[in-house]
Amino acid sequence: MAKTSTERSAASTAKRKALGEEELRNYVRSGTRAKLAELMAWHDIKLISEAIQNLIINAHALGPEGSASAIAVPRHEIVVTEDVARALYSHGARQAADLDRAEQ
Repeated sequence: MAKTSTERSAASTAKRKALGEEELRNYVRSGTRAKLAELMAWHDIKLISEAIQNLIINAHALGPEGSASAIAVPRHEIVVTEDVARALYSHGARQAADLDRAEQ
């Protein structure tokens, strides 16, 4: 006799529990999702879960030092041009002069 959907769901839940599986959820922005899609296309991977599992396994296989660049948090470098630095300095100097005049 065929199992009901409730029975199939219970069996699936029991199997996951026995295997120690855990659901991981993650919300990402479109840019991150696009990068994942590109990685998946490069390596002909169809399932997101497979891609993420492979990334974790392969990064871990690199060890602490080898995986450092892959897992490092990307930071944006802020470069202040000379024009902007001059404008900020000038603005600050005007504010300082205004404060000096207000104190007198």
